[in-house]
Amino acid sequence: MNQRRLVLLAEGSFSPEGAKTAVCVVRYRSEEVVAVIDSTRAGKTVAGVLGFGPSAPVVATMTEALRLRPDTLLIGIAPMGGRLPDAWRAMILEAIASGCDVVSGLHTFLSDDAAIAAAASAKGVRIEDLRRPPPDLSIPTGANKRWKPRVVLTVGTDCNAGKMTTSVEIANGLLRRGVRATWAATGQTGIFLRGKGIAVDRVVSDFVAGAAERLILEASDGAGVVIVEGQGSLQHPAYSGVTLGLLHGSLPHAMVLCHKPPRKTIRNYPEVPLPPLPRVVEIYERAAAWVRPAKVAALSLATYDLSDKEARAAVARARRDTGLPATDPVRFGVEPILDAVLGKPAGRARTPGRARARA
Repeated sequence: MNQRRLVLLAEGSFSPEGAKTAVCVVRYRSEEVVAVIDSTRAGKTVAGVLGFGPSAPVVATMTEALRLRPDTLLIGIAPMGGRLPDAWRAMILEAIASGCDVVSGLHTFLSDDAAIAAAASAKGVRIEDLRRPPPDLSIPTGANKRWKPRVVLTVGTDCNAGKMTTSVEIANGLLRRGVRATWAATGQTGIFLRGKGIAVDRVVSDFVAGAAERLILEASDGAGVVIVEGQGSLQHPAYSGVTLGLLHGSLPHAMVLCHKPPRKTIRNYPEVPLPPLPRVVEIYERAAAWVRPAKVAALSLATYDLSDKEARAAVARARRDTGLPATDPVRFGVEPILDAVLGKPAGRARTPGRARARA
């Protein structure tokens, strides 16, 4: 994959909570990031804002970012509903006028916008709409029931709970162990990082399970384990349909439950409380069993906004409450999850090991 010189548009939201796409690109492709646009944090560095990543600057305007000679503008945040805010239009057109390709994970397809498409055509630059699905999707055929690879699906207590990060960390960890593993991207951030995938939240609802099946069949060529990036949550009022379609289409052999410990209610739905972890485990296992039984093998916790002491306590509490292996794969390492998804005995639960540096 060719390296780019990326400027990430994260206006007003450059944080782990507010700019998931930008933050994940910083984590896994930091060497390509030359600047981030967020006028509310201008004057800082990427590492200074996130606690990890490069020393690339956070700037207030596209004009400032263009001085660093980027070749690609990546939309690094997704507003509620995924629509293009009017305030971003001028920045996108400025980037195009300077010869930058534009990569977007919005539900609004930039290549369908007459003014933006015309500007890109005139300048000879590309617009990549990561969420545009293949045109030939359909319902599942059941073909993945006959395939040998072990399928592991990351699921969540809520949206934005670390499912994509966990998928990448599991796949990378298995590869380090010599296991032939890969992961299937189901959202715009994962598609950008992986270089392929299907944004299932843009797929016709009848075809979500079929899209999941296709991703597994395409990813499983030569792989012994396929990690499927989850989306949303069965408890989420807005996104539960996508979650269920992925669950039944991927037919996992095991699941990894992702959770953000401080969260007590569903994101953006403060009137909807999060059930206790053991109840969430039960919900997912019951829903999976409607098509093919699968157990939650382990828990992945996103503890980035907790102190080290608080994070260790959260991991220990999750283990105690569920009886399952648990860790923050970025902070404490992914090993307990790897053993669990491979079906190895967990043994006696241990407190988290020494924290490793974030990427």
